[in-house]
This record gives sequence, structure tokens and C-alpha cells, in this order.
Amino acid sequence: MDKPIKDQYLVSGFLVFFLIHGMQIGIGILGFQRGVVKEAGYDGWISVLLAGLVVHIIIFCIYLLLKRANGDLISIHQQLFGKWIGNTFSLLVCIYLISLAAIVLRAYIEIIQVWMFMDLPTWVMALIAFGLLYYVVAGGFRSVVGLTFLGVIIPIPLYFMLLMPLEFAHFINLVPIFKHTISEIALGSKETTLSFLGFEILLLYYPFLKDRQFTQKWAQLGAFVTTLVYTSIMLISLAFYSEEQLNKTIWSTLTLYKVVQLPFLERFEYIGISLWVLFIAPNIALALWAASRGAKRVFNMNQRIALFFALVAVTAIVILLPTRQEIGLFGEWVSNFGFYFVFAYIPLLVVIQTVVMKFKKGSKGHENSRTM
Repeated sequence: MDKPIKDQYLVSGFLVFFLIHGMQIGIGILGFQRGVVKEAGYDGWISVLLAGLVVHIIIFCIYLLLKRANGDLISIHQQLFGKWIGNTFSLLVCIYLISLAAIVLRAYIEIIQVWMFMDLPTWVMALIAFGLLYYVVAGGFRSVVGLTFLGVIIPIPLYFMLLMPLEFAHFINLVPIFKHTISEIALGSKETTLSFLGFEILLLYYPFLKDRQFTQKWAQLGAFVTTLVYTSIMLISLAFYSEEQLNKTIWSTLTLYKVVQLPFLERFEYIGISLWVLFIAPNIALALWAASRGAKRVFNMNQRIALFFALVAVTAIVILLPTRQEIGLFGEWVSNFGFYFVFAYIPLLVVIQTVVMKFKKGSKGHENSRTM
């Protein structure tokens, strides 16, 4: 069992809803349709639902791990693999979280450069983000939670704006369903990986929750709302675009905002891009907090120092990804690592933990029988 977190640093259990949902709604939702449609076509909405279902199962696995260990991921690794091997695995997770923060930030900067300010240097935006993110994350977990809460509540009107393209929708595109094989639909689900990633950070902030053993319902609700949002946007996109258009459009959700016309405002997509920072900032901040928290636990160092080095790494990665091709390759690497970490490694940890617990229980029972 880890050293208990002081009450002043804990947050209410219901905020897990915002932490799960806020972390899953980010840069990926702006263009996830392209990869899904490439594999599953007009059955892509089924792929999204399937991915959401698997996320619910993984959240159950995460809570099972955490309740048994009564700690966080660092504790689980140390209990199962020992200090050195366990800390090595934990360090890999920290590197993954830094990479996740970097790809989200770089992808958002790319959108700003393509849609709004084509001549804006990447390093300028990276340095601005460095200062703002350090200020927020250095304030502690409660500050990050507050930012995530606002990042879920304030941008809600942006969802309703996506209903306007329904005027031009053709829902006949959706039938007949199941035109693709199960394997193609499953591959479509895999393509949504980067969009759904982030909820696994629960493995690190779990000790900071009040009444943590009763918070799974909020985590599952957050994942359910995320699945509902992604499925709704997928259905709107499938009804509005042709399959060929979706295969060619990089940011399908963002392009939907071009349809929005208000009497007092033109180019609403500029407003959408500007407000999307409210989705992006919590993604990056929470990933950085988790990475710095993990580094603090592994190396027994000050978390603010760990945060500084994590931000330096994020800034360096962002600046070293100048082209769309390099951004895509790095994003694919992060997505693949995240896929196997979340959907393969976490269930494997459950199996290993179960075996270890049964072995220890059997050994203890054998020792007790010998002393009788």
C-alpha cells in the first residue's frame, strides 16, 4: 500500500467522469472518421461502438488492478515485477505519456498553421504552450482537474453546431448495414485508438480520488458519453459525406463547421479551432501531470523538476516534427503503443496479478498447515 495522499490534495469522486471524458475528447475527434471509413466504410459507426464497448471492459480491468493493489500503476509494477523491472516498465509508461502529450500539441499546432496562420513558426506556439502548461500543471492535480472540468463544460455548444450539416444529410448512406466483415469492422475500431486513448491515466491519479472504490460508475459514465459523442459525430459524417470524401478529408469534423452559417459571423470554423484549445489543454496537462507523477515515484525526485524535463521533451518533439508525414508517422507510433498498452498489456497485468495473488495465498496456506 502506498503512503496515503493528504485530504487537501484529493478531489471528489464524481470528477472522474470529467477526467475520463475530457481526456478522450481532443484532437482525435477532429479527423478520426478517415481511418475508420478506410477499413469499415459506412459500417464505421459500428466500429466506434465496438471500440467504446472494449473501453468499458478495460476500465473494469483497471479498477480491478487498482483495488487489489491499493495503489497506482507504479505500485502494481513494483508488486508484480520487483523494484528495478517494475520501475523500468513504469518509465516506459512515462515516455508514452510524454509522447501522447507531444502528438496532441503538435497536431493542434498543425491545424492552426493550415487553417489560420500558415506562416506561424512551430517553435513560437510550442514555447507559448510550454509556459502555460507549466503554470497549470505545477499548480497540482486539483488545478489540472479544474481545467479538465472547464474543458468539458464550456465547449458544449460546439457539439450542437455540428447538427447544422444535417440539413444536407443523406441517411440512406447508412443502409444496408454489415456490408463489411467482422475483421474489417474490428480494424476500423483499432483506427479509433488514438481518439479513445487517455482514460488509462486513471492508473496514476486513482490515489487522489475520494471514496475511490466507489468511483467506477463515474468512470464508466464518462466513457459512455464519449462513445455517444463519437458515434453521433460518425453518423453525421457518414450521412453528410460520401465514402470517397471521407477517405480524402483529413479533418472531417472540422470541415463540418464550414457548413455553419450565422447572420453575424462568417468562417465559423475559425471559432471552432480557437475554442478547441479548451479540449486540447486538459489532454496535454493531464498527460504531463501523470508523466511527472510517475517520474517522481520512480526516481524519488521533485515533481516540478520532473514536469520541467517532461515539458522540455514535449517541446523538442513538437519542434522536430516539421512535416505532415513526420507528424503522421509519430502519431501512428503513439497510437500503436497506446493500443497494445491499453488493450493488451492492462488485461495481461490482470492475469499476472491474479496468478501472483493465488500463488501467495497458496504459499501462505501451505505455511500455516506446516505450523499446525
